[in-house]
Amino acid sequence: MPIYEYRCNQCGRRTSVLVRNVAERDTAVSHCPRCGSTDLRRLVSRVAVLRSEESRLDNLSQSPSFGDLDENDPRSMGRWMRQMSREMGEDLGPEFDEVVGRLEAGESPESIEEKMPSLGGELGSGSESFSDDMDF
Repeated sequence: MPIYEYRCNQCGRRTSVLVRNVAERDTAVSHCPRCGSTDLRRLVSRVAVLRSEESRLDNLSQSPSFGDLDENDPRSMGRWMRQMSREMGEDLGPEFDEVVGRLEAGESPESIEEKMPSLGGELGSGSESFSDDMDF
């Protein structure tokens, strides 16, 4: 059962539709869920390859960018964290995105911890810190 993607030529919204059989492919979507337009165009979708977590981590550890990781450079740490998140296919939420964005902008882990005290509180005993919890 493939998933087909369509783009509305009126509002530009992209819509994904699960199609149970090939005969339904052209009639699966009759209108745009956002604007109601019937002017839809089927798109060529990206192909997804299912891999185990072990395979994704192995691929990440062999990546040339992993060797460029400088744990003393916040920008390098931020790039690595973002790449790892993408590779794992996990949405780690807005707090993760904010921390990574701040690292990529060059802000130190200590400064981030000071400005986002809720991060330190989730780590365990109050003596740990955000930067101490990041083992490389």
